Amino acid sequence: MRRLIASTFVSLDGIMQAPGGPDEDPSGGFALGGWMFGYLDEELDLSDWGFDAKGRELVLGRRTYDIFAAYWPNQPDEIPVAKIFNSTRKYVASRTPQALRWNNSLQLEGDVVSALAALKQQPGPDLQIIGSGDLIQSLQAADLIDEYNVLTFPVVLGRGKRLFGENACPCALRLVRTEHGKTGVVMSTYVPDGEIRLGTIGV
Repeated sequence: MRRLIASTFVSLDGIMQAPGGPDEDPSGGFALGGWMFGYLDEELDLSDWGFDAKGRELVLGRRTYDIFAAYWPNQPDEIPVAKIFNSTRKYVASRTPQALRWNNSLQLEGDVVSALAALKQQPGPDLQIIGSGDLIQSLQAADLIDEYNVLTFPVVLGRGKRLFGENACPCALRLVRTEHGKTGVVMSTYVPDGEIRLGTIGV
């Protein structure tokens, strides 16, 4: 079975909206786009956390796809991540059929949860989600995500789209790897670990 891996940037209070720039996603009046800029670290290897999708196929929500499709096809193949993104297969989750002009892009048909569950059963490389908050929430609620790479930045944003919203499915996660950068970014990998173990802490 193919694994489905999600990689994302979040603030300390769990906001993942528009980390890369003010115009990335201003929906809902979000005015703090670009919040990760002051914490970029030249020593931070994003490829090590799934952000280059090396050896994987991409699964993207419509908004993230549009952002990527407007940028990466215009970058030279000398940039390793551009070469990977432009050549690998890209599965797009969208409620409305639209032309997908970026090379090797396919729209997921029908219900996205059913489509991804079927895709995981097919032979092929692992599947990599980048960003795509609404998509992550839908797939987390259906217990389809096998690994989370979460890069937490030392900022509190207060409002915006969260990695795990009100409709998230309660579950336990197990930390399998963690590192930190010199600017305070904490990089962690989690895998699902069954149900939450409840109890009472005695005096």
